[in-house]
Amino acid sequence: MVYSVSVVVTLPRVIVERLRREAVRHGLTLEEYMVELLTRNLDPAERAREYIVAARELLEQARKEVKRGDARQAAEKVWGATALAVKAYASWRDGRRLASHGELWEYKRILEDELGDWVSDAWHAGQTMHVCFYEGWCSVRDVEKALKRVEKLVAEVEKRILGVK
Repeated sequence: MVYSVSVVVTLPRVIVERLRREAVRHGLTLEEYMVELLTRNLDPAERAREYIVAARELLEQARKEVKRGDARQAAEKVWGATALAVKAYASWRDGRRLASHGELWEYKRILEDELGDWVSDAWHAGQTMHVCFYEGWCSVRDVEKALKRVEKLVAEVEKRILGVK
């Protein structure tokens, strides 16, 4: 069973700005970057579980942003969930820690081979959300469509990792 708790942490602005810069430098969302920092010393199976729980929470946050009409913030959360689902699978299956967009693209092909061609649609929907966050071109409707595809990806990876039925 996966539990989700939302907590607000107040940090000095200089720290938040540093975290954001570092996340961008690594091509990650702020949430992804924080998860990476917090999971780097975990064994691969535990890291996979943390990734998939974080992905679920990002999807929930994305749904809230959609309800508020904030397509851009929702899109960022959908992309983060996409990337974390692929990272979770890599950590669970092979003990790999994916650190770049190139590695994510490479590894999503393994998911396609093992889960089905539909993974490509989910991946591309997530990628589009990544672009949407930076460019701001998509609508709430676009995010809702991507969210459905990415939810399926997260659910399938979660089933494998956690044995959820």
